[in-house]
Amino acid sequence: MAVTFYDLSSTSGLKKLDEYLLSRSYITGYQASKDDLTVYAALPTAPSAEYVNVSRWYKHIDALLRISGVSGEGSGVTVEGTLVAEPVATPPTADTKAAAAEDDDDDDDVDLFGEETEEEKKAAEERAAAVKASGKKKESGKSSVLLDVKPWDDETDMKKLEEAVRSVSMEGLLWGACTS
Repeated sequence: MAVTFYDLSSTSGLKKLDEYLLSRSYITGYQASKDDLTVYAALPTAPSAEYVNVSRWYKHIDALLRISGVSGEGSGVTVEGTLVAEPVATPPTADTKAAAAEDDDDDDDVDLFGEETEEEKKAAEERAAAVKASGKKKESGKSSVLLDVKPWDDETDMKKLEEAVRSVSMEGLLWGACTS
């Protein structure tokens, strides 16, 4: 879909562009593209706040150009009636990633694959030796379980039922009080 805009330095041209951007975030498509760069370069200055949609779009494209550039392909927008400035150069994304990697030397401390360093191995051995030296058996986490036992009918002997339930025993099991 080729779109044509006329004389973006005039009020009528900006008004048409403002109406066009009323229901769109970008000139063509759903992401910034070369068409946005073409229209951006054709604007002589930042539009005034009077043209709300053009101003919003201009600030957005300006921010994208400062951050990472625009990589989307356009569909062939043309701007007629103005002197079109040189196309805005976008920095290649690979170079910005490489530059960011060079700047961030503190990322070297993070090991994503879980390989232990000598310092970590030594600290783990010291912790293991301290646990053995303490001689305490490590207690596992405790849980509280409420067992609600209901009789089959009103003739059930509750004392006998409680004895049967409390006869269950296992390691770490501690029976509490009965509320009957």
